[in-house]
Amino acid sequence: MVRHLLKNSTYAEHPIFTQILKCGTSIGANIREAEHGESSEDFKHKLKIALKEANESLYWLEILYQAEYMDTSQYESMKSDCIELNKLLISIINTINKNTN
Repeated sequence: MVRHLLKNSTYAEHPIFTQILKCGTSIGANIREAEHGESSEDFKHKLKIALKEANESLYWLEILYQAEYMDTSQYESMKSDCIELNKLLISIINTINKNTN
């Protein structure tokens, strides 16, 4: 999607597209880092960063939709994925908190 957006945009819009690419790819990178965390606290910390990045991705999706760079079906699909990812990460973090208390 970002490739399509960059191809059909002016230079002024590139920072927005770059931001969604960065935070969107950071989610998976932080989850991957968490898999080999040095401790349970490190594991939880990386998942919290992934959650923040997922939440930021949702923000940028909203901006793109409001600016009419996405149609409703694209937005709803991606928004739904982000919300589900947020819920999943929150659930994992809450489970870790319960198990460490």
